[in-house]
Amino acid sequence: MDIQKVEKKWQNKWAKEGIFKVKAEPKKKKFYCLEMFPYPSGKLHMGHMRNYSIGDCIARFKRMQGYNVLYPMGYDAFGLPAENAAILQGIKPRDWTFKCMKDMEEQERNIGFSYDWSRKIATCTPEYYKWNQWIFIKMYEKGLVYKGKAPVNWCPGCNTVLANEQVENGKCWRCKSLVTQEMLEQWFIKITDYTEELLKDLKLLENKWPERVLIMQKNWIGKSKGTIINFKIKNTNKTISTFTTRPDTIFGITYLVMAPEHPLVAELVNGTKHEAEVKKFIEEVKHESMLERESLNKDKKGIFIGCYIINPANGEECPVYIADYAVMGYGTGAVMAVPAHDQRDFEFAKKHELPMKIVITPKGKKLKSEDLKEAYTEPGVLVNSGKFNNLDNEKAKSLITKWLQTEKFGKATIQYKLRDWLISRQRYWGTPIPFINCEKCGTVPVPLNELPVKLPDDVKFGKGNPLETSKEYASVKCPKCRGKAKRETDTMDTFFDSSWYYLRYCSPEYDKAPFDLEKVKYWMPVDQYIGGIEHAVLHLLYSRFFTKFLRDIGLLKFDEPFSKLLAQGMILKGGIKMSKSIGNIIEPREITEKYGADTARLFILSAALPEKEMEWNDKGVEASYKFIKKLNTMGEDLGSVKEISMKKLSNKEKNVAGKVHKTIRDVTKSIEDYEFNVAISSITILVNNLSRKAEEVSREVYNYAFNKILLLLAPFTPHACEELWEKTGNKGFISTAKWPDFDKELIDEKADVFEDVLEKTCKDINNVIKLTGKEPEKINLYVSNAWKYELADVIRKADISKVKEIIKESMKKPKIKQNGNEAMKIIQAISKDMSKLVPVKITQKDEYEFFKESEEYLKKMFNCEVQIIKAEESNDNKARSALPGKPGIKIE
Repeated sequence: MDIQKVEKKWQNKWAKEGIFKVKAEPKKKKFYCLEMFPYPSGKLHMGHMRNYSIGDCIARFKRMQGYNVLYPMGYDAFGLPAENAAILQGIKPRDWTFKCMKDMEEQERNIGFSYDWSRKIATCTPEYYKWNQWIFIKMYEKGLVYKGKAPVNWCPGCNTVLANEQVENGKCWRCKSLVTQEMLEQWFIKITDYTEELLKDLKLLENKWPERVLIMQKNWIGKSKGTIINFKIKNTNKTISTFTTRPDTIFGITYLVMAPEHPLVAELVNGTKHEAEVKKFIEEVKHESMLERESLNKDKKGIFIGCYIINPANGEECPVYIADYAVMGYGTGAVMAVPAHDQRDFEFAKKHELPMKIVITPKGKKLKSEDLKEAYTEPGVLVNSGKFNNLDNEKAKSLITKWLQTEKFGKATIQYKLRDWLISRQRYWGTPIPFINCEKCGTVPVPLNELPVKLPDDVKFGKGNPLETSKEYASVKCPKCRGKAKRETDTMDTFFDSSWYYLRYCSPEYDKAPFDLEKVKYWMPVDQYIGGIEHAVLHLLYSRFFTKFLRDIGLLKFDEPFSKLLAQGMILKGGIKMSKSIGNIIEPREITEKYGADTARLFILSAALPEKEMEWNDKGVEASYKFIKKLNTMGEDLGSVKEISMKKLSNKEKNVAGKVHKTIRDVTKSIEDYEFNVAISSITILVNNLSRKAEEVSREVYNYAFNKILLLLAPFTPHACEELWEKTGNKGFISTAKWPDFDKELIDEKADVFEDVLEKTCKDINNVIKLTGKEPEKINLYVSNAWKYELADVIRKADISKVKEIIKESMKKPKIKQNGNEAMKIIQAISKDMSKLVPVKITQKDEYEFFKESEEYLKKMFNCEVQIIKAEESNDNKARSALPGKPGIKIE
């Protein structure tokens, strides 16, 4: 079989017949399968290959089960790399992006993913980003969009704001300039209006999303119940407020820390001897990223600013510092410092020689501050805390908060780590923010009927915001007063584009709204979403927020966009994540050109569970290739057989048919549980079994079994299965054939067990022959004592971890009790190694008759006399050691 020729043949046939195109059919059950769409870099990597192989397997399986499957593909096409190409290669971002999309689509088509390509979207097209702008204006109308000043990571080299993740060791990831912290006016979306609902609705996703993703979202939202405490600044009429979850430690405050950006700092040092030094420190902190500043492992820098606060709990004066670890983004921008009971404060106090005061101790034990090697953060009782002494510290939290409220020094409150979404980007290749700045009317949205605001072509790339270099773009008339005005030149964060694209797939050509409400009502929510764990927080959180907002303006009728989430694991090579810098990258194209797309897919899906890390293995790829070649050989000169009459079959043929139906059952469940490697293993076992028994069954039974194997393999190796399906005389595409049903009446679990027992017994005999070094004249097989089968049944029904209970239950059986010591040894052995236990109930009679039927087979195999003996009929030690499913072996 010419692999590339066959794969291209079927890809062309699928495309010509449009078998993966779908439309909403209200009377048909739907399944929406979606992978996180890629940024079009131009090359597929193995992470893409794994992601899409998982999704395609699920989509093909559901399609064969009769579902109306929506399985689309598109491109998250805005982003900085296109601007880099413009700068470095002199190519327009649009041209670079469309070339990359074309290359990626070609690669995806060549692998044979069953996408409905008629629904392809690209977020960089005006037809798409028009609706980004429409949604943004709708958010503005609902009071969710505003402009405000905020500290941002600023790259002076690129003249743009950077995300925390784009700052590497204090430098811009792109141009390596030192990054500073600047206060800039930016566009924000008030995602915080939905904070509580975003947190509460995580419960709807329990057991549907990976637990670690739910935890990451919960931590990112960061709900904290705590206390606001107001501290008077000595010799002024001003106060500083702090938020704390530890009001029980208020008597232990020895200093207070403010964020360098805190608006009070400049006022407090103005005209003092500390002013110059404080300003210098603030400039230094500007070169630290937020990630560095908030890192628990980083050395904490700070400086005294020359003033003191008064602790409302005890009247003590405490110095005020500014420190890099205090930030305006969480709480109030000021932190009360209790070094004896907070590790970060402890380290700062040690460095700056600040005092420590113990206010919580373990029950019945005294602590001394001079003896502390680290902060004491465990529960305990209050000391040095006035009237709150001897209280349990947890109980003291609420009592101290109530006291502060009564005395008007503070109040109970709830804080969240989640901040409003800063979406401004000073870049070209993104969605233009659809607003106009007018000196008379202020900031005015572009009228909806004038959307989209399109990106201009007459821009220059290099430094600063390219949109500001366009002569035509910026100068406009105000929509309200028709006077001279300036168009907004910021573009949107690309996370905006990807927060609703799954809705656009439902009606990609619709031009009256972001999506057709009736189509979305049929297809949404997404039944299975698949992507990397790196998107666990931002993309998924923003998508959840968009869904809730669009629901609130009447466009959606559901609360969550993705019913189930699968976060696939990374691909490793040599135990290390594949990376260009390490040089261990393997391109999908290398594998598909040498072995074919089916081989690559089969290996990827067989190597590990989808959520686990997967080790790349060249031998595993070879094995997958050989398996497909073996299938091709087995499929020569076969015909199509849909069903067979069981009444006409021999026992061996019934056994083969039973194995087929057992495999259908097991593979169906494994795919439904996304245990693709287990499913492939089950199919492989059936293929090998059928290959061995090819001469023992009729051609009709062989054809029947082989055709069922093709159906089971179709989601994994669709090209090879289509070719063999056609060769065996079947009509239509296997990709749209009905998934096989299993008949539980045909499944003989005992037959399968005994086949395994026979195989293992033959291996054991061979091992004994090797040990003795001589050819056998006679083999005695001792079938285990009858009471041991009774014991095996008791163990099988019990919790294997509860050995004592099993022994107690076993001793209720008289025959087992007669052999008590031996029975206890068997129970202990099986509890340590479950492989010693036969998986289904069998009796001594079952096993004896099976080996009697296999006597002739064994005689031929070992070319000697074989005798089957019940253990009760012999005093030989080998008879006594026999277990159910593991006969004793004696060779003479």
